[in-house]
Amino acid sequence: MANIFLFSCPLGCWRRVSVRERKTKVDWAHEVKILLEEDNPDAEVARSLAGRLEIIPTPKHGSWLNIAENELSALTIQCVRGVRFGTIEELRKSVSVWSAACNANQKGVDWQFTPEKARIKLKTLYPKIVM
Repeated sequence: MANIFLFSCPLGCWRRVSVRERKTKVDWAHEVKILLEEDNPDAEVARSLAGRLEIIPTPKHGSWLNIAENELSALTIQCVRGVRFGTIEELRKSVSVWSAACNANQKGVDWQFTPEKARIKLKTLYPKIVM
């Protein structure tokens, strides 16, 4: 058994996939740390690492959710479905090769549903955050 973490920035034509032996809060925290410190070190914020994230509960229906589901579906179909990996290292290598190939060929997503539009149309799911 293994857990695959997939981080995607569809508008930026980028994704990162990593494989861990478990799916714990500590594993999640390590992945987020990599996302913030290595993948996006120049993010403009004046707060702690947690302040660099906007975590939104996943609505049951939403255009951005379709993008995330498409990424995971593509990974499953193109990389892991029907394959038995002998070791976690073999799985890590396979998803790394898949991710690099996708990033090299990515065309991006013309996603026009902005957070501002979401907060208007789906105001109960995307409340305005006042800091």
